[in-house]
Amino acid sequence: MTEHQHQAERAQLSADIDAAALRKAEDYIEQEEGAANRLKGWLAAFVTLVAVAMSAYHLYSAYTIVPAQTLRATHLAFVLFLCFLVFPVARRFRHRIMWWDWIAALASIAVAYYLIQGGDDLTDRNTTPLPWDIFFGVILIVLVLEAMRRTSGWIMPIICAAFLAYALGGPWLPAPWTHKGYEVGRLIGVMYMTLEGIFGVALDVSSTLIILFTIFGAFLQYSGAGKFYLDFSFSAMGGKPTGAGRTVVLASFLLGGPSGSGVATTVTLGSVAYPMLQKVGYEKNAAGGLLSAGGLGAIISPPVLGAAAFLIAEFLKISYLDVLLMAVIPTVLFYFALFLMVEIDARKYGMHEAVFEQVDSVWNLTRKYWFHFLSLISIVVFMLWGFSPVMSVFWATVVSLATSFVRRDTALIPYDIFRGGGTGRKLARSPLVKALEGGSIGVLNVAATCAGAGIIVGVVTLTGLGLKFSSIVIDYAGGSLLLTAVFTALVVWIVGLAVPVTASYIICAVIAAPALIKLGVPEYAAHMFIFYYAVLSEVSPPTALSPFAAAAITGGDPYRTTLQCWKYTVPAFLLPFMFVLDPAGYGLLLMGSTKALATADWWLIAEVTVTAAIGIAALAAGFQGWALRRASRIERTLLIVAGFALAYPTRMADLVGIALVMAVLAVQYLWPQPQTA
Repeated sequence: MTEHQHQAERAQLSADIDAAALRKAEDYIEQEEGAANRLKGWLAAFVTLVAVAMSAYHLYSAYTIVPAQTLRATHLAFVLFLCFLVFPVARRFRHRIMWWDWIAALASIAVAYYLIQGGDDLTDRNTTPLPWDIFFGVILIVLVLEAMRRTSGWIMPIICAAFLAYALGGPWLPAPWTHKGYEVGRLIGVMYMTLEGIFGVALDVSSTLIILFTIFGAFLQYSGAGKFYLDFSFSAMGGKPTGAGRTVVLASFLLGGPSGSGVATTVTLGSVAYPMLQKVGYEKNAAGGLLSAGGLGAIISPPVLGAAAFLIAEFLKISYLDVLLMAVIPTVLFYFALFLMVEIDARKYGMHEAVFEQVDSVWNLTRKYWFHFLSLISIVVFMLWGFSPVMSVFWATVVSLATSFVRRDTALIPYDIFRGGGTGRKLARSPLVKALEGGSIGVLNVAATCAGAGIIVGVVTLTGLGLKFSSIVIDYAGGSLLLTAVFTALVVWIVGLAVPVTASYIICAVIAAPALIKLGVPEYAAHMFIFYYAVLSEVSPPTALSPFAAAAITGGDPYRTTLQCWKYTVPAFLLPFMFVLDPAGYGLLLMGSTKALATADWWLIAEVTVTAAIGIAALAAGFQGWALRRASRIERTLLIVAGFALAYPTRMADLVGIALVMAVLAVQYLWPQPQTA
């Protein structure tokens, strides 16, 4: 066999391995978003038509007024109808639609139609429902549980069923969980016939903000924005030893807007960036940890954040702009931690320079595709102009559509669509139709989860479980705010092990947040605390989907990759404690709103931000074992202690932390050679 044949064989083997890794990574995306059918022929065309109609309806509802009861019911009907056609009942029935799928899909329409045509009369009799009301309500609950099972697995339906059992079996429960109990009719009245249960806050946000942001993300994706952000990051960071890691950090931030998913960002980035990380010297698990940490950043980064961020605005009755404002400093500090880790990696692992093929220079890329940045920042601009979040994302989507025509290769409707025959067929295959379809399909798993979360919220509201649970937590903590925060973080983390970020936030917002609020923590700080710990579910076994997906791409060990991801993210995740333990820490959230910011103490905000940054740097150096040089065990311990001290926003703790950091740096500067522990 010739050398040329050997090279061709090796290239083919490498391609096969890469393809297998991507397929495995896509399996993790399916675990988060459901294992979808790949339909053909008229079935595929029908699903596309329904999905496009769903996106068009929600864009219309953003521009005009649709009554809440009608909008939420129609939204859920679309979601359930598509869930039963797109996601199979079991893997062995994939890529086809069975007769029972059609029955479930049609039942979804019937349930929504009965609710809408019932009008105010149906809502008014929620305390004394008719037999038909109970029948359709039970059907809806079963359909929602099954839709959640198909899109995200068994855990969430089991949790919802447990809450329903709690509502029904109150008198037979042991103290302090006992309550009077509720009959099926009363439960159905709340869940189905009011805007307090399934059609409550979570589904309201899903039917307005979340669906519109997924449509906006799809428009960015199909207009080539995602590819541009990757190319821009590669070109901007160059071939220096830290360039590979910096590229991952920058690209993860830019890609977070179009994808809106930590796992999807990890896979998109990993498939392109891993060869570059490998080339400069990252070992498999460290590379996977960095990729998944970057994917995690996509969920907490403005201007889109994750779906749970929209729920924060609705729960707190504040504008989405205020939520974005609260996320600014924590996001900057999160990426500051990642950049520090990358800098330390380059020195710790002795990484070398590498030459990468650059698609184009930064200047040329920006000159050609500048309008993709315009699409991304337009949301915030519209909000600053006074538009509501719904109208802001609507007009941002219009901007994305309009600016896509700046270049032929990014146009969502091809330039030559009206030339020659087959205009309808060309339009059906256009990026615009794919974007409208992708926007609807992309929201299904989140929307189904929001509907299921409505069951939980309804039970908690009906039984008073939230206040009961908060009292129990405070009693266990002995009234200590620090212990209450620790217990709350553990509760959120444990819940997050089993369910996605959105569900984890909703559950804990109604059962755990009251404990912090009762001890004097402002509502906005308590909810942001829970949001950040809910995000940990993306990197926590047994559902550490982002690290597992990264490991599939790099060929690393999934659990070692998860530990590496924790190493990259742990310093930043101490931040939530800073904005609940002391009033000074509220400065990290810019005091919670634009109104409060107008009279804020800017010196206090600057002080707490700087001390947080120093604390993060100390933790990064401590966990990595490297500051000015390799750190001894004593130095690592002192740095970690300093980081924890600086994470506690009091003057004395800050002074202790800064003194420890300066002591370690002085020792390393005066004695450059590693000291024995």
